[in-house]
Amino acid sequence: MTAPKKLFVKTYGCQMNVYDSERMVEALGESGYVETDTPEGADMILLNTCHIREKAAEKVYSELGRLKALKLDNPDLKIGVAGCVAQAEGREIMRRQPAVDLVVGPQSYHRLAELEARAQTGKKAIDTDFPEEDKFEKLKSRPKAKRAPAAFLTVQEGCDKFCAFCVVPYTRGAEVSRPVDRILQEARELVERGVREITLLGQNVNAYHGTGHDDTEWSLARLIWALDKVDGLERIRFTTSHPNDMTDDLIEAHGTCSKLMPYLHLPVQAGSDKILKRMNRSHTRESYMRLIERIREARPDILLSGDFIVGFPEETEEDFEATLDLIRTVRFGQAYSFKYSTRPGTPAAERDQLPEDIKTERLHRLQNLLAQQQKSIQDEMVGKTVNVLLEREGRFAGQMVGKSEYLHAVHVNTETAKVGDICQVRITQSNRNSLNGDLIS
Repeated sequence: MTAPKKLFVKTYGCQMNVYDSERMVEALGESGYVETDTPEGADMILLNTCHIREKAAEKVYSELGRLKALKLDNPDLKIGVAGCVAQAEGREIMRRQPAVDLVVGPQSYHRLAELEARAQTGKKAIDTDFPEEDKFEKLKSRPKAKRAPAAFLTVQEGCDKFCAFCVVPYTRGAEVSRPVDRILQEARELVERGVREITLLGQNVNAYHGTGHDDTEWSLARLIWALDKVDGLERIRFTTSHPNDMTDDLIEAHGTCSKLMPYLHLPVQAGSDKILKRMNRSHTRESYMRLIERIREARPDILLSGDFIVGFPEETEEDFEATLDLIRTVRFGQAYSFKYSTRPGTPAAERDQLPEDIKTERLHRLQNLLAQQQKSIQDEMVGKTVNVLLEREGRFAGQMVGKSEYLHAVHVNTETAKVGDICQVRITQSNRNSLNGDLIS
């Protein structure tokens, strides 16, 4: 028998890339590859890239420079670049780094096995098209091997919003939703493998409008209610949302669907109407605040998370203070925050940019406020009882680590519980980015 080939995948960026990497590993499994934890000794190295962060492409080129040394030791090693940087850079990657054998965009990874076979013949392989066929339809059913109790499931891709700072519409394409039946099938397959919590993924996940078995377009809320009926699936989450797509039925689901967890990531980006308009966000500060009120009326204990960009072109100190004021009013349990950085080809990249020192100073002030809020909300959990899905063993004997329904990381003292259990835990301590607790049942 031929020994399996080793595949090392390095994943950058969002949860959707994590999901994509899983599917690419499965696709290459059909070609005889098994995943390995280190690039040394691998027969193929695949970088699944993200274009959202600053200097994303240059970081990929830097990594490729390091990996080139492995190819000198092993001329048969194949190196591939996938994801959004692959989509944006295309053949430029191969021109700048000849060690790369294949390049594949995020909409074409169902063709990865074909590209790998071409690369094995010594030819360069590239596919950055937006193919007409659905990549999910071309991928085989997921294998039955046991896996971790929490999983991602992509239900929607692409974006039609065209925010002035974002490259996603250009690297992921227009909004496309997967059919309901395929999502339910994949969810059941995941549950059969031991998954108890599924996070539904999409660039604008709440813009989901997949076709149901009744040949009508289903909303995300209707999909969630269908998943609610899947035996063995205990928890449902979704990310990332856009405020304009928080429909009435989705808000209602937060208050009535017991499997939908009380956590919502709802990016606002800024608190100034002037900046929101310049960002082309298509919502206002007031409309966002009204939305938050409605969501909290439906689910009073919901934990809110957000995204913030500081130092956007033309942002004044008054604009920035409006963002800080919004944060104080809403009170976020978690958040992601960044200095604005240009993305070639986006409208905001052509505008006058703020000095870096101003952006850095504002980011520090904003992150300090967010950190205070996060710690305050975590401190309020002490003494409360939460349900924790145990995901792995902790660093110490008799300790397990999992996630509460509010997505807090919780370290649990237990000698009896095992991975995959959902346990009642009384919180005893609040740490910087996690909680400690004792098992109740």
